[in-house]
Amino acid sequence: MAAKKKTIIYNILFVLICGGLFLFLWNAPPETTAHLPHDEDHERFMNMGKKEAEKFCAECHAPDTIAPLPEDHPPKYRCLFCHKRVNQGM
Repeated sequence: MAAKKKTIIYNILFVLICGGLFLFLWNAPPETTAHLPHDEDHERFMNMGKKEAEKFCAECHAPDTIAPLPEDHPPKYRCLFCHKRVNQGM
């Protein structure tokens, strides 16, 4: 009988944890990071692998370049982790 109660308690805990996780993810804020623009300047990166394409970001987005990043920008070595690529139709 004790094993049956233990199983019921574990099942209830499992359901509560899954429900809490679901609610946490459901209430997550919407994505606000800008996508990688699908324009002439970024076109060559659309078909590259992420890590391969990220090697070129500093050419235009380093300090003292055409489009420098703000000083409070998060770490600059994983650009496409946040700035996702979009399809041309979007």
